[in-house]
Amino acid sequence: MQISTSRLGRSLAAACLCAGLCAALAQPALAVEVGGVKLDDTVQLASRELKLNGAGVRYKVIFKIYTIALYLPEKKTQLADILALPGPRRLEIVMLRDISSDELGQSFMQGLKRSSDQADRTRLLSQTMQFGAMFAMVPGLKKGDILTVDWLPEEGTLCKLNGKQVGDTVPDLAFYNALLKIWIGIHPADTLLRAHLLGDVA
Repeated sequence: MQISTSRLGRSLAAACLCAGLCAALAQPALAVEVGGVKLDDTVQLASRELKLNGAGVRYKVIFKIYTIALYLPEKKTQLADILALPGPRRLEIVMLRDISSDELGQSFMQGLKRSSDQADRTRLLSQTMQFGAMFAMVPGLKKGDILTVDWLPEEGTLCKLNGKQVGDTVPDLAFYNALLKIWIGIHPADTLLRAHLLGDVA
């Protein structure tokens, strides 16, 4: 049985198109490159797909410290909407230089103090101490290390370093929201970085 060249050509073209689509779907979608770090457009967490809301670089004077990305179930540009958003969330921090765990821990604690009022800090003291103890388990962070800080609705705040859990989960959504405020609150660590995380900067 003979097959016409035109029909054969159409079949081959269709096969190539299908293969190309399958290959594209198999690859993670890369949305942006921030501070030399390639960030996925979406991530899977707690059986949900989270979208990249925004990302930026944290500087100290002129030095790049880390790239940070915020993933949410749906994109939001207002702090109140993000804090009220149900479902899982993720902060992903990719180190751009080596720092000690003490430096990172102090940075977190200073950020919490700056971005939360006294009443919230008092109410969340036990969770803050538990979170702070986590840094004692890590000798230091190296350039390229990836720290994820996830909110899991049925569990709490979960931290992983290079995919390995660090410490125990910390309960209370209010504590995770306090962490978010370090970067996207009214008194953020960096106003330009806040704008990037909220998707206000192209």
